[in-house]
Amino acid sequence: MNFDLTDEQRLVRDTARDFAAREIAPKAAEIDRTSRWPAEIVAKMGELGFLGMAIPDQYGGGGFDTLAYVLAMEEISAACASSGVIMSVNNSLFCDPIYKFGSEEQKAEVLAACASGNKLGCFGLTEPMSGSDAQTMATGAEKVSGGWVINGAKNWITNGPHADYILVFAVTDRSGSKVRHTAFVVPKGTPGFTQAPPDHKLGIHGAHSCTVFFEQCFVPDTAVVGSVGEGFKVAMATLDGGRIGIAAQALGIARAALETSIAYSKDRKSFGVPIAQHQAIQFMLSDMATELDAARLLTWRAAQMKDSQTRHSMQSAQAKLYASEMATRVAHKAIQIHGGYGYSAEFPVERHYRDARITEIYEGTSEIQRIVIASHALRG
Repeated sequence: MNFDLTDEQRLVRDTARDFAAREIAPKAAEIDRTSRWPAEIVAKMGELGFLGMAIPDQYGGGGFDTLAYVLAMEEISAACASSGVIMSVNNSLFCDPIYKFGSEEQKAEVLAACASGNKLGCFGLTEPMSGSDAQTMATGAEKVSGGWVINGAKNWITNGPHADYILVFAVTDRSGSKVRHTAFVVPKGTPGFTQAPPDHKLGIHGAHSCTVFFEQCFVPDTAVVGSVGEGFKVAMATLDGGRIGIAAQALGIARAALETSIAYSKDRKSFGVPIAQHQAIQFMLSDMATELDAARLLTWRAAQMKDSQTRHSMQSAQAKLYASEMATRVAHKAIQIHGGYGYSAEFPVERHYRDARITEIYEGTSEIQRIVIASHALRG
């Protein structure tokens, strides 16, 4: 595969890198410490076209390819993983499925607003007692005259407290051996749609999430995204792309941890020399750099396959699995290289360690990725 970047891809990467260095990185520690929603960063990402990167400009997007999106995601996430996942959710989990499965009316009204950054979207699949197993989903939608009534709850909804729309999945048919789901786009402010306070989490403190509730929430037939009963197809296709975004987030976190460790190892001295001259430190840096490159290649491959409209479920799962677990290993070594300082909030590596851990969980745990990969491998 050809991984030579085009001029446009380089421009996107460099623009994201400059923006991240000037306007995100200086605020990252404060955002983490105060759990502040980075409203000004989100607004600027919208202005730069980073909130709907792969959406055509006719619908308010940037018209870029998936690899350009991955490049920008890595740069933003290296500066602030919270900002990175806000960007990922709007791009991968909201704009992408509305573009692929939405009606022309939904694209003109909802997609154009969110892809341009004027509004924000979120994705509602996980429930308090239903995550990877969609067959146990409790949220349901009942057909009534002119629309549907939704009842249920979704949790860990990233962007939820601030989003203007949610793409929510509900069971609409329980009559068969397997339940059938349908996707709906629901605007904030719809009667019966409410939200709990933001969650308190280990990491990504600036990327607010919450539980959302639907109580006799009526939506018109025009709220259906895709076909009735085909919601599972919408969700799985969305997650295939979303996993590429999370892999790119993991790349950014790991790269930041590695770069910080390299700089620290050149400054910190022990036994009369910089610790970078000690073989033990060099071995750790070597492993970190090699794993980061391997994860990047897997992620770029998945991105190129998505752009070529090649089936990429296995490759997206491989990228997400390897990149997320790699990010945790790299951040772990970064703390070890920093010694006691690595355990202190004065240095960024403890933040990278906390932020990395979630990439192994959301948009499909590592265990689910292994099931996806194995099912494809066994089919041959």
